[in-house]
Amino acid sequence: MEGAMEPAHKTPPGIVLTDAQKKRQRERSIAIAVALGVLVVLFFAVTLVKGPAVLHRPM
Repeated sequence: MEGAMEPAHKTPPGIVLTDAQKKRQRERSIAIAVALGVLVVLFFAVTLVKGPAVLHRPM
């Protein structure tokens, strides 16, 4: 059974990010989350202001 168990300390395959890249990725993720949160609040506010007829449009 040689090679059945791989060492736990082995580097994961794929791209390994530097600390600067990890920081930028985290900043981008936070910016995307904030933008989505603002959109959710905007849609909620429009729904409160216009009421349930927000989707009712004459043809």
